[in-house]
Amino acid sequence: MINTTYAIFKLNPQIVKTVGDVAYDADGNEVAYDKSAVQAYVDAHAYIAKRASEYPPITDYIDGVVKGDQAQIDKYIADCLAVKARFPKS
Repeated sequence: MINTTYAIFKLNPQIVKTVGDVAYDADGNEVAYDKSAVQAYVDAHAYIAKRASEYPPITDYIDGVVKGDQAQIDKYIADCLAVKARFPKS
């Protein structure tokens, strides 16, 4: 899941440290940042965590490859595509 701290750093490369919702640069100076932009970034990337918890285990795919079981491989791919359809990118 993309959390607020990650979003702050991603959107504001000059920020090197946060304490709560206060951000600081490398010199220890407090840095103002756009909290609504940070929340928008978090919301826009929420699909990532939702997908990650729903994807089938990669071992199902690898097992199909090792066994040469195309039906198992196809099922894995179909299951992954179904997850992507349930949780589209914003």
